[in-house]
Amino acid sequence: MLIVETIARIRREHFIKGKTIKEIARDLRVSRNTVRKVLRSGRDLIRYERVVQHSSPKLGRWRPELGRVAGRERGPSPLASN
Repeated sequence: MLIVETIARIRREHFIKGKTIKEIARDLRVSRNTVRKVLRSGRDLIRYERVVQHSSPKLGRWRPELGRVAGRERGPSPLASN
């Protein structure tokens, strides 16, 4: 994720100093596509947001067993008995 200072610097380098996308990408060590995305967006912060939250398909058939084991471990701590 880009921080606000980097986004501000990208915009300043391009709009005020007139640097090209390639020059900015090289100086700041970010991809050209990232620089393009910052310049096209009007936002101060760019975040990736997952569209679909997948459930754990690999854990699917083990969920009941994991729930049972987790429930058993929630008892009193063995260290608390001292």
